Amino acid sequence: MKTVLVRIFASLVLLLLLVGGGYVWLLGSEPALPAQQLFYNGRIITMDSGDQIVSAMAVQDGRIVALGSDEDILPLADSTTVMTDLDGRSLLPGFIDAHGHFPGTGLSAVGIDLSSPPIGSVSSIADIQTLLRAGLSEGGDEDWLFGFGYDDSLLSEARHPTRQDLDAVSATRPIYLMHSSGHMGVVNSAGLRLGGIGIDTPDPDGGMIVRDAKTGEASGLLLEHATDLIAPIAMDFSAIDFLAMIDEAAKQYLAAGVTTVQSGGVDMPMLNGLFWASRLQRIPQRVITWPLADINFEKLMNGELNLENFNSDKFTASAIKLIVDGSIQGYTAYLTQPYYRQQPDQLDQDYRGFPRYQQNELNERVTALYCKGFHLALHGNGDAAIDMVIVAIRAAQQSCSRQDTRSILVHAQTARPDQLDAMKVLDISPSFFIAHTFFWGDRHRDQFLGPVRGSRISPMADVVARDMRFTVHLDSPVVPMDVNKLLWSSVTRQTRSGAVLGPEQRVSAMQALRALTIDAAWQSFKEQEIGSLEVGKIADLVLLDRDPLAGDDSLLNFKVDRVWIGGRCYFQRGADQCSEAGN
Repeated sequence: MKTVLVRIFASLVLLLLLVGGGYVWLLGSEPALPAQQLFYNGRIITMDSGDQIVSAMAVQDGRIVALGSDEDILPLADSTTVMTDLDGRSLLPGFIDAHGHFPGTGLSAVGIDLSSPPIGSVSSIADIQTLLRAGLSEGGDEDWLFGFGYDDSLLSEARHPTRQDLDAVSATRPIYLMHSSGHMGVVNSAGLRLGGIGIDTPDPDGGMIVRDAKTGEASGLLLEHATDLIAPIAMDFSAIDFLAMIDEAAKQYLAAGVTTVQSGGVDMPMLNGLFWASRLQRIPQRVITWPLADINFEKLMNGELNLENFNSDKFTASAIKLIVDGSIQGYTAYLTQPYYRQQPDQLDQDYRGFPRYQQNELNERVTALYCKGFHLALHGNGDAAIDMVIVAIRAAQQSCSRQDTRSILVHAQTARPDQLDAMKVLDISPSFFIAHTFFWGDRHRDQFLGPVRGSRISPMADVVARDMRFTVHLDSPVVPMDVNKLLWSSVTRQTRSGAVLGPEQRVSAMQALRALTIDAAWQSFKEQEIGSLEVGKIADLVLLDRDPLAGDDSLLNFKVDRVWIGGRCYFQRGADQCSEAGN
């Protein structure tokens, strides 16, 4: 998923700080922190090593100090204690976004949502054109018209829009559409000219400018690194736009019970922008960022970019991200065997996708970062890309031995059993985009991968059988921040058609919840502070209206009643702010 470039955000923040009114406008609000809080009469699902469930908990100055029965905890109250009667509801550790692209879900504040059902209403290229024409009234003739979230596999035409389709909306105003996967996009003729893309423009390394088979002209579709020619100028949003995105995204994540957000793959403007937004309390949640290796490599190696400078109690620049291939539904994931059914215009029936690195280049980059001590997160969807990751990590370990590295394989969509065995030996933990089973599962089975490979996507039960830890994520804004759908998909693997994709790979509700709490904290080296409800840990909490372990579609239908971050209440369902009373 591409990062959003934020125009000189840090400089603008410093300028606004010089103006009192600007500072007040930038500064977010922080709820009061009670000295002592008691939560009682509930099901407190701790996510500790024994999956203990208790009825009461005490919090002092934002940290947990005691857990037990109501009889154990209620005597700790005094006249100043804020009492919260859970009324039989379930209290859990705040949910942790193991991988996403915050504040990408706030793109609706700056662009046109082109999502298909069940997220949006777009079912054809004509629908896209209608929405874009409506958007022409906003902005000037030179301003980019930006849309996001379209999915060619869900359009009636079963193809990407072309530059001619976009030219029919406007031949003079530049238009850029970002695919739902974030790994490709479509641009019109005006945009191609601004990006300097012509008939003689070579494909960039790790990318492809798709061309008309007869004329050789760019069709408008850009794959992987080829989007770098357009996205930086088309998505060069202002600081005001960036803050609007943050405000919208933070609100959505709070409503979903997410207390730690993640931005997986950031450039320097985004890193600076998110850091300052966090420092100014504009982002209520804790923030974990992964700087992109490609953009920041030299600065990371020579020490010019010191990630320690971005660490605070609520902000971390942790792993370095490398993107090895693309997306399966976009036909850019790198597979060992050809795609099951090729795209209509795909002439090569042996097409397997392609990597964004050559193996020797990936080895060199991974080894350099690994031996420098960095935590690594490598995006790999196709099994050929996963092979490349395994080879690169093995080479790095042979160059310099390290302990407890917890390298992350992001998505791990088509990981084979032999690859999982290698990952366990190499201390690589997967983070699965399990909601693929719902949103694209039918197409994985019938179109992209076929019934055998399709049934094995996100093989979480195989990971459990190997006693490996894993996480789950939504890759938002690829799909909305919907924790219910994430957990439900983990447990049911039900597709949009109602079929079950690979029933043998289903996991229990408790295993899915651990992947969203304590195991997500562990994967980012945060397990000593967050992820479970234990004495000494920070009180990041989510209160649900029902027991998520009860079955009967409870995972799909629970509602978030309240959210606390560090003991401060930031969200209450149905209210603009949390009530002073604990109930």
